Amino acid sequence: MEFIIIAIFFIGYAAIALEHSIKLDKAASALITGVLCWVVYVLFAQDIHFVNDQLTQHLGELSGVLFFLLGAMTIVELIDAHEGFHIITSKITQTNKRTLIWIIGFITFFLSSILDNLTTTIIMVSLLQKLIKSKDDRLMFVGIVIIAANAGGAWSPIGDVTTTMLWIGGQITAINIIAKLILPSLVCLTIPLIIITFRMKGSVERPSNTSIEQTMVLPKKHQYIVLISGLLILIMVPVFKTFTHLLPYMGILLGLGILWIITALLLRSIESNHKEKYSVSQALKNIDTPSILFFLGILIAIAAMQSTGILTSLADRMTSSIGNTNVIVMSIGLLSAIIDNVPLVAAAQGMYGLAQYPVDHYFWEFLAYCAGTGGSALIIGSAAGVVAMGMENISFMWYLKKISWLALIGFFSGAFVYILQEYISH
Repeated sequence: MEFIIIAIFFIGYAAIALEHSIKLDKAASALITGVLCWVVYVLFAQDIHFVNDQLTQHLGELSGVLFFLLGAMTIVELIDAHEGFHIITSKITQTNKRTLIWIIGFITFFLSSILDNLTTTIIMVSLLQKLIKSKDDRLMFVGIVIIAANAGGAWSPIGDVTTTMLWIGGQITAINIIAKLILPSLVCLTIPLIIITFRMKGSVERPSNTSIEQTMVLPKKHQYIVLISGLLILIMVPVFKTFTHLLPYMGILLGLGILWIITALLLRSIESNHKEKYSVSQALKNIDTPSILFFLGILIAIAAMQSTGILTSLADRMTSSIGNTNVIVMSIGLLSAIIDNVPLVAAAQGMYGLAQYPVDHYFWEFLAYCAGTGGSALIIGSAAGVVAMGMENISFMWYLKKISWLALIGFFSGAFVYILQEYISH
């Protein structure tokens, strides 16, 4: 049974990794993989009711991640629909390459920690297309955006899906992960920025049409209200969890309900035939639903491997053969450049329990950093990289030659800082 489940899992993984080659959406591969793993498990099980009880229990835990993603993505979509992000992007007027790349890098870093690395990458790449005419110059900036988005998401409980999974799973707490990972994550971005600064000179040339077209029928005041309200709601989710002790998805759903009312009230005062495109209903239609289904498929596949004891056996073998915690975690991080970091972190959560590594343990913190930043080493290693690849038509080999080595230097520099930080504090 175990061999069949592992075979299904790796075939599914191969289909996900080769998504662009086989032209099959990774969400479909993930869903089929997840369901088939449980089908094999139940067919070989002696107690069918016990297997169904396990599935129900896992689904209850996974729904927290899925509803959190649904709420957060809808809030971000609402802000974007109301042109709230235009307020941020319109302030950038710098043309000097060296100065601009630091501005772009740090805006991406901190925006990613509040939103998420995928959404931030979409916003920043769209901005760069309006700021830089030369494709060659723009691609270098996009490379830094990918590194910055992943580094910025790693230290925030709401900035990266994997960190969110660890937070929701109870392996880390919000305040502690911010305090422990912000410095290593900054180093992960800063070192590549310093290196690339010495390789740049001159100014960027702006496209002929440098203005960002205003297509809104809503007043400027409404843009500010939706932007500030949406960002405050996202920022307050960790606070909500701290005070109520409810899971984060409850906070994000409460916030979505509040923003729903705010936008509905704002639209009442507008005379327009296009109100629908600014509504929550339209935002729900526009969010990336296949990504949510992808997470569902992968997570239920991991749950099947956890329920059958496969992950526990794998953890024992890794611990006995490698032994060193730092090497284990960094290996997981680098592996996330080839395989999506979501299933890797889900697997680690199944392999290593809270009895072995309690809340806010060194292992979980380092895992959040490595899984969040390791994917920058390859363009297909993170959601930020994949979306940038599509938006700018970046080739795999170009990224490998120009950006991968910078990302690896940043990754190991930040890892060294985290290890040194923990060594000094203890």
